[in-house]
Amino acid sequence: MGRRVAITGAGTVNALALDVQGSLAALTAGRVAIGPMDFEEIDRLSVKIGGQIKDWVPEDRFTRQEVTLYDRAVQFAVEAGRQAIAEAGLELSEAEALRAGVVLGTGGGGYNTIDESYRAVHAQGKNRVHPFTIPKLMHNAAAAHLAMRHGLKGPSFTVSTACASSNHAMGLAFQMVRSGATDVMLAGGAESTLCFGGLKAWEGLRVMSPDGCRPFCASRNGMVQGEGAAVFVFEDWDRAVARGVPILAEVAGFAMTSDAGDIVLPDPDGATRAMQGALADADLTPEAIGYINAHGTGTAANDRSEAEAIRRVFDAPPPVSATKSMHGHLLGAAGAVELLSVISALRDGVIPPTAGWREEDPAVLGLDVVPNEARRAQVDAALTNAFAFGGMNACLALKRAG
Repeated sequence: MGRRVAITGAGTVNALALDVQGSLAALTAGRVAIGPMDFEEIDRLSVKIGGQIKDWVPEDRFTRQEVTLYDRAVQFAVEAGRQAIAEAGLELSEAEALRAGVVLGTGGGGYNTIDESYRAVHAQGKNRVHPFTIPKLMHNAAAAHLAMRHGLKGPSFTVSTACASSNHAMGLAFQMVRSGATDVMLAGGAESTLCFGGLKAWEGLRVMSPDGCRPFCASRNGMVQGEGAAVFVFEDWDRAVARGVPILAEVAGFAMTSDAGDIVLPDPDGATRAMQGALADADLTPEAIGYINAHGTGTAANDRSEAEAIRRVFDAPPPVSATKSMHGHLLGAAGAVELLSVISALRDGVIPPTAGWREEDPAVLGLDVVPNEARRAQVDAALTNAFAFGGMNACLALKRAG
């Protein structure tokens, strides 16, 4: 089975809060951070709500040169990575740095930079864009900057599989540490698509809610986008124990599957196989799972498909909650931010709720969706799901540290 893998540090920037402590407090309180957004040309959109980070001032955190180089999504990733490394107390020798790296997920890369550049050329009639436009918008920018800032000279790359990106990234980081290919990995995701171009494209799919995200509720009418990042330190368990640092949770298993079906409609078979694979990889039975963090987008197609998949895997499903109802759908960073909910359940014994739930949907009967209020429970093992357009599924299994 290879080495055990510990999570020794966590960092986040999202609409709930600009750090882990604040985010966990908001999740426990069931606070919804979805609301009116503010950016250029928003009046041209029909959907005007999202999980937007409102109190972010880049100049307070980065130098002028860094602000020039960092897309908004990269800014979030760099700050989240800084927090995670600080909590883990991670200091690497030159030799150790060669066996440490970064894997991040993102769906859109530098969306704000792309939007600004198209506006400059097409709307404003400019004949050139900033010379750093390409290194600013490229999908691997966040991973590159984290590697450079912290001297991580091992494998560093980006995964882009739409809404499964960060779960894929964390799963690959887990596999590298477990196999012995690396000793330490930063893993997670970053996304910022809350701009005119990004949301106008999503409006065309007709899956966006104008009034809120209510996963697994009969009144649900679509997803709501969010933005932000979460980054974690994945570390060889024995190394973490030898350093004497607190362990937030153990990453125990991972599986990824493909529906090989429709480009947008999910197939419960793929989700079923992903959860079953993660359980098998972690050597866990379905009965051992005390919590599932659902993909839970609030769309009719996802919620019904995911509910069916869960019922196929579990004769008696454990509590299932969807925190996109509070912070929005962070696309490629969704799984990373939602891993905070799993840590809350495993370490703190608090299962975050599915906020905004109003009435039961017959299509998801049999699931306890922890409606509206957090719940105290001892959770020894949990699953976290991410399912993406293209039929790409990724599921992580985690255990309480001990």
